[in-house]
Amino acid sequence: MRNPISHLILLMALLSASFPSFAAADIEINTPAIARLKQSMQQRHGQLEAYYTRGAVGLTRDGLIAMRDANVLPLAARQSVNALIASENEDRNALYREIARANGRPEWEQDIRSTFGQRWIDLARPGWWYQAPNGSWGRK
Repeated sequence: MRNPISHLILLMALLSASFPSFAAADIEINTPAIARLKQSMQQRHGQLEAYYTRGAVGLTRDGLIAMRDANVLPLAARQSVNALIASENEDRNALYREIARANGRPEWEQDIRSTFGQRWIDLARPGWWYQAPNGSWGRK
């Protein structure tokens, strides 16, 4: 089973290729805050995986996740899935910010977010939904 969170170090290595000035940064930086965020996201991924597979949740073009089709969920499950999405997005936003800050380059946050957004999509399993650059949804 592929887990996007376990590919985080690979993603950080790819950041150096995406941002030439990133080559001078410690791309494998691991602060206590980054470690906590990765652990939180890893634990939540197990809960979200079924919703990715069912098509209820999709990966957005800006490195977050969104409710793509609430109609595939029972009404009673929607509130808890929305809470999972909110928690995941909070951690993703914090992760992008913390990686930029830990590298001493907070201005890189948007570039890091964009790169992560594409890499999450690249690492998604077949059948998962993602948002294209134009905002439309596609299935991997």
